[in-house]
Amino acid sequence: MFTLEQAIFYEEEVKKSRFKVHAAPVSDADAAMAFLEQVREARATHNCWAYRIHPVYRFSDDGEPGGTAGRPILSAIEKQGIDQVMVVVIRYFGGIKLGAGGLVRAYGGCVARCLQSATLVRLEVLETIRLKLGFDSIGSLYPVMERFGVEKTEETYLPDGVEITLQVNQDQRDAFLKAVGNASAGRARMKT
Repeated sequence: MFTLEQAIFYEEEVKKSRFKVHAAPVSDADAAMAFLEQVREARATHNCWAYRIHPVYRFSDDGEPGGTAGRPILSAIEKQGIDQVMVVVIRYFGGIKLGAGGLVRAYGGCVARCLQSATLVRLEVLETIRLKLGFDSIGSLYPVMERFGVEKTEETYLPDGVEITLQVNQDQRDAFLKAVGNASAGRARMKT
C-alpha cells in the first residue's frame, strides 16, 4: 500500500462549478477530521470528503444527493491503491445542475486526477511478533533489532528468560527472524 508523501491540492471547473480538492496523509480518524476542519470553506456549497485508514473508512456527501460525492471520492482513493489518506472536495455551485451521474463523474474524476499527480510513498505494514529467549541471548538481539529498525513494544522478565514483543516491517519479517536465530545460535523462539 501507498500513501501521499505530503498534502496536495488540485482544482478543476466542471460546467461552471468549481471543484477544489485537498488531500493529505493521515494516521487516524482524528487527524482526518482535523484536516477537514483546516481546509473546510464555510462559504462553499458543499464540503464533501472521504478517508481511508485501513481497514476503516468514512465519507460524507455534505448535502449532495446520496452516493454522488463521498462514495465516488472513496472509490477514487481505493482505485489508486492509497491508504492513510483524507480527501476533501470543496464545490462551489456554478448554476448548472450536473445530475447524479455528472456529480459522480465530477467528484470521482477530480479526486482521481488529484491523486494521480501526487508523490506516493510506500507504507510500512508492521507485524507484531513475540520472541522468547534466555538471558544469555538478549545481548545478541538488540544489534539485530537496530539493524532492521524493529521497535520493542513490551518486555516481560520470566524466571527462565525474557519475552519481548516487537513491531517488525512485514516485508522484513523472515529476514529479521533468520538474523535473530543466527545471532542467538537458535535459542530465540517465536511465540504464537
